Parts: sequence; structure tokens; C-alpha cells
Amino acid sequence: MERNLKNVLVISFGFLLLFTAYGGLQSLQSSLHSEEGLGVASLSVIYAALIFSSMFLPPILIKKLGCKWTISGSMCCYIAFSLGNFYASWYTLIPTSVILGLGGAPLWSAKCTYLTVAGNSYAEKAGKIGKDIINQYFGVFFLIFQSSGVWGNLISSLILGQSSNKVEISEEDLPCCGAYDCMTSDATNTTGSAGPSKSLIYTLLGIYTASGVLAVLLIVIFLDQNKSDQAETEREITKTPSFWSTFLATFQQLKDKRQCLLIPLTMYSGFEQGFLAGDYTKTYVTCALGIHYVGFVMICFAATDSLCSLLFGKISQFTGRKLLFAVGLYGVLFEKHREAAFANYRLWESVGFVIAFGYSTFLQVYIKLYILLAVLVVSVVTYGVVEYIEAKSSSGTPTTPTAEKEKVGSLTQETHM
Repeated sequence: MERNLKNVLVISFGFLLLFTAYGGLQSLQSSLHSEEGLGVASLSVIYAALIFSSMFLPPILIKKLGCKWTISGSMCCYIAFSLGNFYASWYTLIPTSVILGLGGAPLWSAKCTYLTVAGNSYAEKAGKIGKDIINQYFGVFFLIFQSSGVWGNLISSLILGQSSNKVEISEEDLPCCGAYDCMTSDATNTTGSAGPSKSLIYTLLGIYTASGVLAVLLIVIFLDQNKSDQAETEREITKTPSFWSTFLATFQQLKDKRQCLLIPLTMYSGFEQGFLAGDYTKTYVTCALGIHYVGFVMICFAATDSLCSLLFGKISQFTGRKLLFAVGLYGVLFEKHREAAFANYRLWESVGFVIAFGYSTFLQVYIKLYILLAVLVVSVVTYGVVEYIEAKSSSGTPTTPTAEKEKVGSLTQETHM
């Protein structure tokens, strides 16, 4: 147990270091590289590459390299993105964004496989239930990992807050921030004379890069390559369907009208997060308050997000799934086709990201807000139809509170995986 727990902690702190860097850098992309929309274009490319990567790379790399080296190699892809930010241009940032996107899917798949294999291995030796041990391991992982949103943004605000070039926006320029942003106003140009100095930006990027390198070293030096569990790892990979079978199953799942009705809600998740990273941080925070406040604002968002996740998770145990109103419903609605259902979730959410980042440089913020509201309204309506279909089909088949709790408990892990 001590050896397995050590490996879980190594992975957890490795991801903490890696996403401390990436999370903070993602929040700053639209502000640091606002010229010609380079920052949001790089984010769009990341998620487009992630769609491509998730289709076939994970099983191939894990089978060839094993979980340990897949994790460490994929982490290097994130470091490449940090390095690309040192001399940001279309010729450096876009290629490194592609590299990061390609490494994202294998990274998370290898992590999930490693924790699953380790949990099952220990449970078998200790005579315990594998699912219970796996849940414990994932609980430890996300307890540590979720704090990365705080540390990465805190570092950015503390570093960029030392800038001597802080300029308070005038009352005349203030209307150029927010919903009716002035696309060509100097008020939104945070990398010019009013922005942080190059030395501060390089210092921040150096810290983020070092954090990523430490993550790789932590995995390479301290994570065990469980040769004794290689057979079980092979079984886990064998369970993973091939590229074409996954591709076909993903679109065959669209024959289910409930799946189609959930597409707007899934895309809204991408639209909303894309707006937060690409527009909100730039036009509401950087423009009105300064780039050094981006980290503080995102810390508040991350903390509130975590607290609400915990709160609504507890509430859902007593009220059922309807208050969740989130993507976790995929694990409940499509129990017989979970893999295809979650593939659809990843696909359509990533499409939402790509679209949101794609039109970010062409439309004003108030138009984007109308788009978000329209997608949200459609999502509410289509989700209501799904619940109506579910209620109609399950009438006469009562669900006990215990069964409902079990469903809610299982979907929490599914959404993270």
C-alpha cells in the first residue's frame, strides 16, 4: 500500500507542477499575445489537435512505451508550449500548440490507466474491492491536482504585479473594456508600453518552464515502472477499441436522439470556457484592471468552482441528478455505451472550444455574450426534452435513493477521466 500510495502521490504532484504552469499560461494567452489574435488562435489549435490526438494516440503510445514514459513524454509536450511563449509568433506558438494538443490525450489516458492498474493490483493482493481502491486513488489525485489553478495564477499575479509600467485606464477609455470593447483601442494593448516588461514576462515563463521540467523529473526519477503489472496494463490497453471502431462508435451513438439533444449543452461547456480564457480575462480584467489582476481573478474562479463542485455533489445525493445539470449525466444516461458517449462529450466540447476561440478575434464581446445566451437557452430546452424522455421511459421503474446515489457517485469519476 505504501509503495502504491507513493506512486499516486508522485503522479499527483507531477500533474500539479505541470498544470500550475499550463493553467496560469492559458489564462494569460489572450492578454500576452493579443496581436492579430495570436493568443486565442494558439488555444484554438490546442483543442483542435486534442480532438485528433484522442482518437488514436493514447492506446498506441501506452502499449509501446508504458504508462510511465507516456506520461513523461507527454509532459514534455507541455514544456514545448512554454518554450514557444518566449518568442511568441505564428511560427513558434502554433507548432508548439499542436505539439501540446497531441500530447494532452495520451497524458490523461496514461494517468488513468496507471492509477487503475495500481488500484486493481493492490486490491487483488489485499483481498479488497478494486473499484474502492481506484476511487481512493483518484480522490487523492484530484485533491492535489485541483489546487494547480490557484498556484499557477498566484504566481502570474505576483510576478506581473511587480511591473513599473502600470497605467490606470482613463474614464474616457474605460468604455472600451467589457461588453462593448473597442477592437483597436490602445486600452486593450497589454504588451505595449503599458504592459509588463519583457524581463518580467521572461521571468514568469522561466518559472513555468522550470515547473514543467520538475514535473518530468519527478515522474522519471520517482515513478515506478511496474513490470509485474505489465500483463494487467496490456489487458487494460486491449480493452481500448481501435481508432476506426472508436470513430464509428462515436458517430453511431448519434442515432440515439438523447445524445443529439445533449450536443448543445456539451458545446456550451466549450463555448463558456473558451469565453472565460479567451475574452473575459482580456477585455474585463486586463483592460480595466491590468494584466497582473488576471491571476487573482482566476484564483477566485477556481476556488468558487471547487467549492461549488463539492457543494452540489453533496446536494445531488439527496435531490437526484437533475440539479447536477452537467456532463456527468453521460455516465447515467448511456450506461451501456459509456465509451462512445464520453467520446461524443470530448468531441463536442472541443468543437465548442475551437469555435469560441475561432471567432474570438472577429466579433465584439457583446455579440459573443448573445451567442453564449442563445446556446444556453437552446441547451436548457434540449436538456429538458432529454429529462422528459427519460422520465417517460422510466415510468413504472422506480429508482431507489440508494441506486440514485450510486449513479451520482460513479459519474463523478467518469467526468474527470
